[in-house]
Parts: sequence; C-alpha cells; structure tokens
Amino acid sequence: MDKIILNDGNQIPSVGFGVFMIPGDGATYTAVLEALNAGYRHIDTAAAYFNEEDVGRAVRDSGIPREEIYITSKLWLQDHGYEQAKVGIARSLRKLDLGYIDLYLIHQPYGDVCGAWKAMEEAKAEGKIRSIGVSNMTPKIWNQFVPQFATKPAVNQVECNPFCQQRELRRILDEDNVKLECYYPLGHGNEELLGNELVVELAKKYHKNAGQILLRFETQDGLIVLPKSTHPERIKGNIDIFDFKLTNDEMNAMRALDKGKTSHDPEAPGVEEMLRNAFVIED
Repeated sequence: MDKIILNDGNQIPSVGFGVFMIPGDGATYTAVLEALNAGYRHIDTAAAYFNEEDVGRAVRDSGIPREEIYITSKLWLQDHGYEQAKVGIARSLRKLDLGYIDLYLIHQPYGDVCGAWKAMEEAKAEGKIRSIGVSNMTPKIWNQFVPQFATKPAVNQVECNPFCQQRELRRILDEDNVKLECYYPLGHGNEELLGNELVVELAKKYHKNAGQILLRFETQDGLIVLPKSTHPERIKGNIDIFDFKLTNDEMNAMRALDKGKTSHDPEAPGVEEMLRNAFVIED
C-alpha cells in the first residue's frame, strides 16, 4: 500500500475504505472487517454516517494493532463553533473508542468554521487527533475560511474522479502542500464513466476492471481515494491496483476526460439549509 506524507509530517495510506451510507446496524462492522482482512489500513467514517461505533468495534476485533490502522472521522454542522466542536470531538472519540483519531475533518464548510477549527487545533495539540483537515471546500469556500486559520489543513476531501478532477482547487491546495482526498472516486456508479471507451480499453490492456483503472489513475496522479463497497470481491478488487502503472500518454488521456462538473455543489442555494435540517446527532 502506497502512503502519502501530509504537510504536518504524518503519513496516510493512499487508498481508504469509505463507509458512507453503510448502516450502523452491524453492516458497517462486517464491511470494515472484510476490508481490513483484504489489506486496507485506512477507514473513513464520520459522525453523520452514524456508524462510528461499528468502525471502532471492527478495528478492535480485527486483531490488527491500532497504530497500523488509519482512522478518519468528521465533525458535523451542529457542532460548529469553538465550544460545541469540543463536544463533537469528544463524542467521536467516545464512539470510536480507539484512543485517538488519525484524521478529523470539518465535514461541511458552513457556519462558525473558524471556531470549530480552533477546537480541532487544540485537540491535535493534546494528542487526541493526529491530523486535521476539511471537506467539501470549493476554491471560493477555501479562500473564505482557510486564510483565517492559524494552521493549514492537511487535506481537503471533495468529490473527485476523472469526470471532475478539481484542477483549480488542486492548484490552490498545492501552494500549501494540502492533499486532496476523493470521495466518489468511481463516479458514484456513473455508467458513462465506467463504460468510457478509454477506460474499457485500458481495463482490457491491464487485465483489470474499469474501477481499478479509475483508482489507479487517481492514486498515480497523487490523490487519496476512498472507494466504498459492501461486496467482498469489489472490496478486494478496489485495493488491487498497485501491480501495474499507466504510461504518461495514458495518464494524459485520462486527464482529458475532465468535464469540470461535480454532482454535489457546496455553493448551490439551499444546500447549507438542507444539510442543517437533515438530522441531529445525539450522544
């Protein structure tokens, strides 16, 4: 498994296992154990996924030393602001029950983001969190908040795949060596992407499936990817991408697929209100 060095000196595995929309009723526990057995050492959850407890239990039951597994979680909107963020951080630490969190993100960039960031910086200084970052920050939102931070985020987790490669955002992040993490790295099941002629051609050449070609392109381009599946064979396949390498011409051809549009626009009218009213996370 390749690892990437963050701007705070910590290392993060380039492929993580995402658990978004996997229920916290035991399904996440089973999927995370499956992923760990397949070789994943990076699990990405969030308070708003309502499955932190399942993730923590699976890690504890895996038999793998805690320090060998990289855990990400995220602070939800209701806990933005300095004092409330301390409550949210403590809740995630308690539900995961893993001693510390390797990476903690501001999940949605609205409200008192700066107050929440200050609380996260303090939790990092206290050793409760190893690295801190943000999520869903467009270039406009990044420039609104991040210049006010005392320290730069280690990552920005956003929607990213060959159809939406986030080139403008990456140029901004590169200035401070901030790494981009991709959610929906497989296009969220986009058949147009998975069935793209170039992708299919490369899959045949390298004896891989379309998803593996997408993930290899992204990791080879310096991105961190978070594929998600509950199917054991797909879980295994999504990490089996390091035994081949795309050529420079193939990488450039994949870069040319960029349409520059995401399925989720954090700046769209009504998005913040919709997310705020989605649910409440309870202790």
